[in-house]
Amino acid sequence: MNIHYINAEKLTFKRIFDILREGYHIALSDESKQRIVACREYLDRKLAQGGDAIYGINTGFGSLCDTKISNSQLGSLQKNLVMSHACGTGDKVPDEIVKLMLLLKVQSLSYGHSGVQLATVQRLVDFFNLDILPVVYQMGSLGASGDLSPLAHMSLPLIGMGEVVYKGETMPMETVQQLMQWQPIELQSKEGLALLNGTQFMSAYGVFSLLKTFRLSMLADIIGTISLEAFDGRIEPFFDQVHRIRHHKGQIATAERVRKILEGSELMSRPKSHVQDPYSFRCIPQVHGASKDSLNYVAYVFSNEINAVTDNPTIFPDEDLIVSAGNFHGQPLALALDNLAIALAEWGSISERRTYQLLHGKRGLPPFLVAEPGLNSGFMIPQYTSASLVSQNKQLCTPASVDSIESSQGQEDHVSMGANAATKALRVVYNLERILAIELFNAAQALEFRRPAKSSPFIEEFFAKYRERVGFIREDKVMYTEIEKSIQFLRDIQLDIPDALVKGV
Repeated sequence: MNIHYINAEKLTFKRIFDILREGYHIALSDESKQRIVACREYLDRKLAQGGDAIYGINTGFGSLCDTKISNSQLGSLQKNLVMSHACGTGDKVPDEIVKLMLLLKVQSLSYGHSGVQLATVQRLVDFFNLDILPVVYQMGSLGASGDLSPLAHMSLPLIGMGEVVYKGETMPMETVQQLMQWQPIELQSKEGLALLNGTQFMSAYGVFSLLKTFRLSMLADIIGTISLEAFDGRIEPFFDQVHRIRHHKGQIATAERVRKILEGSELMSRPKSHVQDPYSFRCIPQVHGASKDSLNYVAYVFSNEINAVTDNPTIFPDEDLIVSAGNFHGQPLALALDNLAIALAEWGSISERRTYQLLHGKRGLPPFLVAEPGLNSGFMIPQYTSASLVSQNKQLCTPASVDSIESSQGQEDHVSMGANAATKALRVVYNLERILAIELFNAAQALEFRRPAKSSPFIEEFFAKYRERVGFIREDKVMYTEIEKSIQFLRDIQLDIPDALVKGV
């Protein structure tokens, strides 16, 4: 069994991908255990000394921050917090994202600045390793004070409440406790707040979206290049000299990737009768590259966040400090997630335009990519579907991060709405995947009309794998099944390609 030791090393996207794909178990490093225990012991000593009110530890929450709580009620305060804040609604969060939430919450608590019991963190580790996944709902978080509602749902099973998915079935946590012979965690001071204050819902959605997007970035370049070949496009707009004088890294990397994909192409080396191509082909480096640069920024933000402490108050045992501040605020993530959605929507927008161009009956291609247009509608309507998805993406790109609604009687008067940014960004990711699948469906059909001329070895191999799933369309047939097969192909295809092809995002 592969084991990832929490906080023994920085958590990277590659590491997360491997943990999820290869079924790693996680474990706290010895150093993490020591930090967690030391922080908890410091907090217990501090409370035993009496003295000042400390927000959320011996006071109420939000606008009730000035209400002092007696030491005998501190555990009840934390349990009440978890119960009362579990107010999610809407669709359930996918299991993969809930598992990411558990991983990221353990990572954040492992730094020893949160005051939790070691037993509490260990139970979260057990949930992850045993695939006991709390039922969490998508709607209800303002993205400050952290993801209160979804993290409350994630935390309910710790105290023996709520529901979990276990072995494919949704069941009460009480049932699983009996199966595991567990007792509920008795929350101590600060623990409920440490569990609920944090950005792990936004972060999990963001990381999940990024892991899919890194792949879609490469596929967008590959599929766009196949469309370029099928359209009998020109290579000159991809010359390195053009892009070096503009300096944008994503643009330079995209042009390099396209040139690499096209190496050895008979089609591309043929003389062209046209002087230039439409923007959707000619400006692939500029448009795809700009989205890559945005994606790199988003990855930078999330790389910081998933290796951070994001609850409140923050405890610094070595400095004898307990600070009530705002690391739970999701503004960095909200802005990045809105940026991500816009970047992905642009990949989808230019993809749909390439699909549209292939249907015109230009450059030796038949109208709608069938031999007998009129009798056959051919690929007319897949483009409609793509256009519908592109339009929905535009609507989903209305930024959530510019909105804020006051809560908790004005104490929490500016929120990030990063959770809404996160859930809609993932919808854009899935829409982009569908749009690219439709472009590939069209581009593969168009490429057949260029035979017997061949494309590059890379494209021909990719094309052959696609044809194992989706055949050439000779006359009208039911198309939605072919589109679904194209989507599944993009999810399944192994991209074993040279290092030179994967430079950049």
